[in-house]
Amino acid sequence: MQCDYFDAGVCGSCTLMGVPYGSQVAAKETTSRTHVDAPGLTWLPPVTSAEAAFRNKAKMVVGGTLDAPTLGILDAQGHGVDLQGCGLYPASLRAAFPVLARFVTLARLQPYDVPARSGELKHVLVTQSPDGELMVRFVLRSTEALARIRKHLPWLLGELPGLRVVTVNVLPEHKAALEGEREIVLTADDTLRMSVDGLDLHLRPQSFFQTNTDVAAALYRQASAWADEAAPRTVWDLYCGVGGFALHLARPGRAVTGIELSAEAIESARATAAAAGLRDVRFEPGDATAFALGSDEVPDLVVVNPPRRGIGAELAGWLERSGVPRVLYSSCHAPSLGRDLAAMPSLRPVRGRVLDMFPQTGHFEVLVELVRD
Repeated sequence: MQCDYFDAGVCGSCTLMGVPYGSQVAAKETTSRTHVDAPGLTWLPPVTSAEAAFRNKAKMVVGGTLDAPTLGILDAQGHGVDLQGCGLYPASLRAAFPVLARFVTLARLQPYDVPARSGELKHVLVTQSPDGELMVRFVLRSTEALARIRKHLPWLLGELPGLRVVTVNVLPEHKAALEGEREIVLTADDTLRMSVDGLDLHLRPQSFFQTNTDVAAALYRQASAWADEAAPRTVWDLYCGVGGFALHLARPGRAVTGIELSAEAIESARATAAAAGLRDVRFEPGDATAFALGSDEVPDLVVVNPPRRGIGAELAGWLERSGVPRVLYSSCHAPSLGRDLAAMPSLRPVRGRVLDMFPQTGHFEVLVELVRD
């Protein structure tokens, strides 16, 4: 992939830009094998991605001025760098950026000036579904501009016919955060339908979804295939997010429970389960570790998909002593995965697969199947 922004030195976010894609994937496999090693472990061929135009979500920092806003990143001095032509986004998503920039001017949404700590609009977050529908979130310091956004919203909806969900997120603090806790929905719809392998996931504004839809679908297919071979009657999906694993593993007669700290994500998962008519799936908000430690039951299969820090010593310790026969561990950080596996020596890695969710960077997903000796 060639990138004018990278070549000009204005954006270095893609740390592997210019490295042949085959070499990128090979390095990620090497990293995985270094941190996950066990006798008899079989590595399946990696799941590769399109090298460009694969991202379904844009997290655009807003800079510049009212009349000439930038959507992209900030430079070392805190000034806006416009990246509306970034090749990581499909053309259909990039087409929305100039419209959103015009809306910033039309609704008089003063870009936030980080060095001066003044202004209102911090970020514009855009998510695109596989069907081309959009969710747009304006992250503001206050609700001062809310009336103007409502006034000009019909214009925005007219310019972007695929726009389904528009919200204002309020983040008053001066801190390096993407969003705040308060979300104000401005459209009739409050969820974006993300179709993944025939299952419509209902994504709410503050719900997490994998950045690369095609590779996420491959991840869920692989987990489902391994689970179906084991034919568990009970499954826990810990750190379930919007329920991607749980919903794809659901089968008649298989009781699936999803646990996630984010109440927004749980509402998304419940909406998907209800729309799909999945009766044996339940989702509850809560801490994954506390749920496991507080339960009197041990399922046939546990799926864990934690953040980069991993599942930690407490949950790893419970999995080790619980007697659970099988675990599917989906990790976005091989070192923390390796640490967690070392704390669960009775659960032996038997199969693994690298899934390149983030081309042009050193990040990736790895799925490992663990079976109790």
